Amino acid sequence: MRVIAGQYRGRNLRSPPSMQVRPTSDRLRETLFNILAPRIEGVRFLDLCAGSGAVGIEALSRGAAHVTFVDRSRKMCGLIESNLDLCGVPEDETEVVKAEADEFLRRAQSKMAAPWDIAFFDPPYAMDYAPVLNLFGTGAILEPDNGLLVVEHHHKNELRDEAGALRRWRTLKQGDSCLSFYEGK
Repeated sequence: MRVIAGQYRGRNLRSPPSMQVRPTSDRLRETLFNILAPRIEGVRFLDLCAGSGAVGIEALSRGAAHVTFVDRSRKMCGLIESNLDLCGVPEDETEVVKAEADEFLRRAQSKMAAPWDIAFFDPPYAMDYAPVLNLFGTGAILEPDNGLLVVEHHHKNELRDEAGALRRWRTLKQGDSCLSFYEGK
């Protein structure tokens, strides 16, 4: 795995030690950030179920102001921190949180934390996506005017077109993976 473009371009990232973690492929990350390019500069980015942190690091490399990395595994949080160190990312641009996705989002809502501009949600493909989509659909987690949620899922896993205040406006399939893009209605 490597950082594809931007400030940290070409840096090799450490991969997860286990095949239980499925990193977003370089090709799919490149496609994702080609779509996000006009919106990425200066944003607050949430990398939910972050794994190695490659997606969030790519966001930082391309101009995101701050990335919050969330993963339920202590080992993956350590790997994210290691990859951030490899790239020399300043600590004030990141936050690494060990938590379940839905638990983290509930806490963020209750704290009335500043909303994220872009969120990337890439859970294990076998996970039930509905509880997390419902939390995003409340409208309290993403920036209300132009917040964007991108969900990576298996192409055979059909996600809803709407989740509360969010509506899917684009689906992109690449290999076995699919990206669904949601924005406010």
